[in-house]
Amino acid sequence: MRFERNTGRIVFLFSLTGIFVFVILYVLAAFRYPGGSYADPLYNGFSFWNNYLCDLLDTYTIGGQLNAARIYARLALLILCVSLIILWFHLPKLFPFKNNNQLLMRTSGIAALVVILFLAAGNHDVVVRIAGVFGFIAFISAFIELYRAKFYFLLILGIFCLVIFFINYYIYETGIYIGMLPVIQKVTFVSFICWFLMLNIALYQRLKSKTGNNVIEGQNHSGG
Repeated sequence: MRFERNTGRIVFLFSLTGIFVFVILYVLAAFRYPGGSYADPLYNGFSFWNNYLCDLLDTYTIGGQLNAARIYARLALLILCVSLIILWFHLPKLFPFKNNNQLLMRTSGIAALVVILFLAAGNHDVVVRIAGVFGFIAFISAFIELYRAKFYFLLILGIFCLVIFFINYYIYETGIYIGMLPVIQKVTFVSFICWFLMLNIALYQRLKSKTGNNVIEGQNHSGG
C-alpha cells in the first residue's frame, strides 16, 4: 500500500519536473540558436513563426552555422523522453482491470519514446515515421482503455492530439500550408504535453485512491 502511494508520488513528481526542466532547457536553446530557417536562412536567432522545434537539435543550422543550442535541446529531449517513459510504464495502473491491450499500450508507447531520442542523430523523417507507427498503436490502445474506464475527457483530449498530429503529418508530406507548419507543430506539442500531464494527474489520483481504499479495507478486516 505504501509502495503504491510512493510510486504514484514519484511518477507524478518526476514527470512534472521532467516537463518543467524540458521547457526551461528548450527556452534556453531557443535563445542560444544562431538563426536560420527554411523560410529565411539568414534570419538572426530562433523564429517562433518559421523555425521547427527540431531545428534546435541539429548540429548545424540551416544557414550552415554550428548550432550552440543543440546541447540544451538534446538534454531537454532526453529528460522529457525519460520522464514520459516512466509515466507510460506505470500508465496501466490507471485502469482497474488488467489485459493484454495494456501491455501493448505500454510496450508501443515506450518504443515510440525511445525511437524519438534518435532525432538528435539525424534521419529526421525515418525517426518520425517509425516513432509515429509505435505512437499510433500506443494511442489507440490507450483510447480503448480510457473508454472502458470512462475517462471520457482524457479520451477526447487524446483524440484531439492525434488528429492534429495527423494534420501535421499531412502538411509535412504534401507541402500544403507548409508555411503554417512551424506554428501548428508548437500547438500540437503543447497539446500533447497537456494530455501527458493530465494522464499523470489521473494516475496519481488513482494510486492515491487505491491506497486509501486498501487502508480502509485493512481496518475493516482488523475490526472484524
